[in-house]
Amino acid sequence: MTSTVLITGANRGVGLALAQHYHREGWQVIGVCRSASAELAEVAERVIEGIDVTREADVAGLAESLDGTRLDLLINNAGLLRDEQLGAIDFDTIREQMEINAYAPLRVAEALLPCLGEGSKIANITSRMGSIADNDSGGRYGYRASKAALNAFGKSLAVDLAPRGIAVVQLHPGYVQTRMVNFGGLISPDEAAAGIAARIEALSLETSGSFWHSNGEPLPW
Repeated sequence: MTSTVLITGANRGVGLALAQHYHREGWQVIGVCRSASAELAEVAERVIEGIDVTREADVAGLAESLDGTRLDLLINNAGLLRDEQLGAIDFDTIREQMEINAYAPLRVAEALLPCLGEGSKIANITSRMGSIADNDSGGRYGYRASKAALNAFGKSLAVDLAPRGIAVVQLHPGYVQTRMVNFGGLISPDEAAAGIAARIEALSLETSGSFWHSNGEPLPW
């Protein structure tokens, strides 16, 4: 039976690379985004556009459109990076990042629970900048806090979903050459996607709730 993956923020960057990767592997890909792209349409079995994952009504509509479709894998990939510096902190951008990076993945996971069953997996695309122990450069208040919150949400999801046989993992893709960082990263989206997929493949209920770099390095909380 063909496996099915749903990816948020699938129209470009790491999300698109993941869609392309799983398409090559023979999965059915459901790409969720605000605005579709031709590249996503080429590889997705289904594209669900016009979805703002911060809007409760949009996420409810997404769940309704799936109508209980079995998902073997949910990848919460949609994200946002802003930059705040001490002395000029914009609390509106911090709230925006919390909505997109932390609250939205939890909202999506909860709404799509009817589509997830024993053996399903949830992968939250987070960042090592959400690691408190790893923070030695400061700044980026909203991004760091929102990713730390996502890590906490993911850990609780792992505990709560274990009895249902659903594993959850937090994955840092690496410093990827995407629009988010003005294409100044160290690895390509394809390389990041391959590493993320390898970590997801290795995920089990025994390792559920863990936090990894896509290169296989365990990351500190």
